[in-house]
Amino acid sequence: MNRDPGAGAPGFTLSLASRALAYTCFASFVILSKVIVHLGHVHELTRYPVKSMAGLPTNSAFLGWHGLEGDRRFAFRRLNDKSEFPWLSASRLPELLLYQPNGLEEPTHVRTPEGLNLPIGSPELQDEVAGKFGSPLELMKLKHGIFDDATVSVINLATIAAIGREAGHDLDTRRFRANIVIASNSTEPFLEDSWVGGRLVFGSDEAAPMINITMPDPRCVMINLDPDTAKQDPSVMKAAVRLNENNAGAYATVARTGQITVGQPVSLLVET
Repeated sequence: MNRDPGAGAPGFTLSLASRALAYTCFASFVILSKVIVHLGHVHELTRYPVKSMAGLPTNSAFLGWHGLEGDRRFAFRRLNDKSEFPWLSASRLPELLLYQPNGLEEPTHVRTPEGLNLPIGSPELQDEVAGKFGSPLELMKLKHGIFDDATVSVINLATIAAIGREAGHDLDTRRFRANIVIASNSTEPFLEDSWVGGRLVFGSDEAAPMINITMPDPRCVMINLDPDTAKQDPSVMKAAVRLNENNAGAYATVARTGQITVGQPVSLLVET
């Protein structure tokens, strides 16, 4: 039964002052039921203007309601694919990773693996990628982005290091294509799994940006691809499978917008 915290027993009426005190005590209880744990700090920030192309690292980015501003706003649609997810990714064309968008706020050109700088909306770029893929494509821009499962992805450096050790490699963070790489105070890997259901807060301000951690990040063959050569190494994904059932990192939605910067403290907010 839900009861007004300011309501008295039947037949008894509290004064306005007493009701105000009751509400204050009730609100204090709610506040005290939240636990804040300092995790570490932001190590890297990256946005990926074109889905599956190379990312653009940045020292600061605005976190909007649809992820980092400018992240995954462009994607190539496979014209012959009638599925619910027709977007071209590097899992189908690994060389897509070697295309580098450039531009400050929004990409204006893309540098091809051969060194050509082509305008992002040009038929030349579209034909170039379609020729390598072997099927017609259309470059599209979506205002709110093109995402797999959620608008924000995060991963902990300790998780990347553990997978690298298991695979016998020193892994580049770019393999995991996360928006936010966190350097946690703990060296324990796969802590991200325990963050699910909680919130990450960036900074110490009362209005600091915040995200809801919604689910672990189940990995695909993308992490097998070297970001500099696009060559495959199956040992990376196999290591993730052995260590943590192929989960590495986490997906999130935005709970509060704001500016995120490299070096900013990161805290976990959990309601108990």
